[in-house]
Amino acid sequence: MFNVGDKIVYPMHGAGIIEAIEEKKILKQKQSYYIMKMPIGDMKVMIPVKNSAEIGIRYIIDKATGCEILTKFKTMKTDINDNWNKRYRENMIKIRSGNILDVLDVVKSLMLREKEKGLSTSERKMLCNAKQILISELVLAKVAVYEEIEKELEQAVDIECDLAKEQ
Repeated sequence: MFNVGDKIVYPMHGAGIIEAIEEKKILKQKQSYYIMKMPIGDMKVMIPVKNSAEIGIRYIIDKATGCEILTKFKTMKTDINDNWNKRYRENMIKIRSGNILDVLDVVKSLMLREKEKGLSTSERKMLCNAKQILISELVLAKVAVYEEIEKELEQAVDIECDLAKEQ
C-alpha cells in the first residue's frame, strides 16, 4: 500500500504524488482511493486502492536511474514496424505495461518515425501521451525540468536522423 506523499506512476497517465487517501461512495459502493496529483497539467486522478497492483501502479524511478534512462534514449535502437495497425497495437501494449523502458521505446520510435515519414493523427496523440508519461516521471525523479528533458529528447532524435541521412 502506498502512502500520502509517495511518488507513483499510473500506467497510461504518468507520474504523480499521492495527495490523499479517501473513502468515496461510487455506484453505491464504498472504496478507498488514492488521490494522485499530476504535476503536468495540474490534474488529479482517483485510483482504487484495492486495484492498484492490478493496474500496475508503482513507485517512480530514482534520479540516478532517470539519468541512465535519458542516456539510454540517445543510444537505443528501435524497430519501426511499417504495418500501422500492428505498430499501434504493440505500442499501446508497451504504454499500458507501465515499464519506463517500454515507454521510452515508444517515444523514440514514434519520434523517429515522425521525423522520417510523419505520423497519423492517432499516432501523434499516442506520441504526445507517451512523452508526457515519460517526462512526468523524469521530472518527479528530479532529473530536470519538463522543457529541458523535452529538448534533450528532440536533440537526440535530430542527431540520429542527421547521422542516418549521412550514411
